[in-house]
Amino acid sequence: MTSYIKIKNHINGQWLDETNGQYEPLKNPSTGAVIGEVPLSSAETSRQATAAAAAAYPAWSATPLPKRMNYIFDMQQIMRDNLEMLAEAIAIDQAKHIAEARGEVGRVIEILQMACSIPAMIQGETVQGIANNINGRLIKAPLGVFCGVAPFNFPALVFGWFIPFAIGTGNTFVYKPSTESPLFMQKMMQLLVDIGLPDGVVNIVHGDRETVEAWYDDDNVAGVCLVGSTPTAKAIAEGCGRNGKKTMLLGGAKNFLVAMEDAPMDLMIENILMSGYGSAGQRCLAVSNIAVVSEIYDEFVERLLAASQNITVGDAMDPDVFMGPVISAKAKQRIENYIDIGQAEGATLALDGRNPNVADANQDGYFVGPTVFTEVTPCMQIAREEIFGPVLSVMKVGCIDGALRMIKNHEMGNGAVIFTQNSFYTEKFINEADVGMVGVNVGICAPHPYLPFGGIKGSLVGNNKVQGKDAIDFFTQSKVATVRIVDPKAGQAAPAATASTNVRSCVAS
Repeated sequence: MTSYIKIKNHINGQWLDETNGQYEPLKNPSTGAVIGEVPLSSAETSRQATAAAAAAYPAWSATPLPKRMNYIFDMQQIMRDNLEMLAEAIAIDQAKHIAEARGEVGRVIEILQMACSIPAMIQGETVQGIANNINGRLIKAPLGVFCGVAPFNFPALVFGWFIPFAIGTGNTFVYKPSTESPLFMQKMMQLLVDIGLPDGVVNIVHGDRETVEAWYDDDNVAGVCLVGSTPTAKAIAEGCGRNGKKTMLLGGAKNFLVAMEDAPMDLMIENILMSGYGSAGQRCLAVSNIAVVSEIYDEFVERLLAASQNITVGDAMDPDVFMGPVISAKAKQRIENYIDIGQAEGATLALDGRNPNVADANQDGYFVGPTVFTEVTPCMQIAREEIFGPVLSVMKVGCIDGALRMIKNHEMGNGAVIFTQNSFYTEKFINEADVGMVGVNVGICAPHPYLPFGGIKGSLVGNNKVQGKDAIDFFTQSKVATVRIVDPKAGQAAPAATASTNVRSCVAS
């Protein structure tokens, strides 16, 4: 039984109650029970957090790089030591199944391993002899205070995408978790305190739009990161753009899976279950639209329905359950509205996830079961809009070119995968699928931490992606130094090449 949780802000090394704003209830989606309260911090509190981060920045950015890396190493180890506690925090308020929550924390540990290579990735460049006794040098330098906004669905993963890279490169950070899943960051922040991270390097402020909008004209803030919806990403881009702040903004998605006639059927069905129903479909790389060639369409639908009907739904902490609830009553209603829309549009509702059988019949959570539409066309609303739930739309296509046209014509461009054993299909799909992340014979095409994560088109606002070298580029600025080497014993006379007054160069020579 979870005791009542009062979520607090963490600013300049102190756990603080919100005194200027309101609180809203925190619920366990598996039961619908109120388990605590979350502050909706005021703009004043938000600026208090950025001021603390700004005050900590000079000392932190001057901290030797090996010492900063020691904190990243310690962060990795303390997450290993507390993996189960962190996973349970995710399973309680975000209601991701405990097995998936463990996987999410494990992935963050892998990201931290990659972040430990910052000393190699942050190295600059030197060009010798660009003019008489002059060398050129490019330096990767931190910028100051960054702020980040996390979605409800991956409270740990987004922490891993933002904070290790930001502070590892010498910046300080203000992090706003989702008000629907703040518990992981409460636990994680305490672990950062335990490893001795200096006060103000990482700060937490909880809130809604007001909390974020306070950053737009805050002189302490160098940039803002987001993983969330495309409309929210565009609003942040506009607000930050007016004041010249950097942004890294990942938006919405509508991901495709293409099933060719030679697809390995057993492997494909297993991967669709994990991709479409894992996290109750609440992730940016969940498969949503499935394009199947006509040769295997009927067999595919039969196999998919049989497998989907065997998915168990229930409490996220139940080890015998495959899929937990969606995040809230509002989310449940939205998903069920899309099911109504799909029927009204003429798609065939082959499996209805409304009012599913729940493992514990007395459970009063926000449950939507696996849902499958067949005979879907690309122009339907259920095929165009992000449902963010366990709803699959199956479409029939004549060939790989038809599937690629569907992907190209969609306004989102996050991820797409193909199942095939044909190398021609494989290479054609990799080269022509109009998305940022491609997969072959995998249900979730999430890149490993060494590679950038992010889409294109409407799924990415701007150019910056998370993870890997892309993260290093975002959290640093390039500074160029032009250095003339003067021999103190030879005097300071101008070199002969610069003595002429006939030509005057605009660069040092």
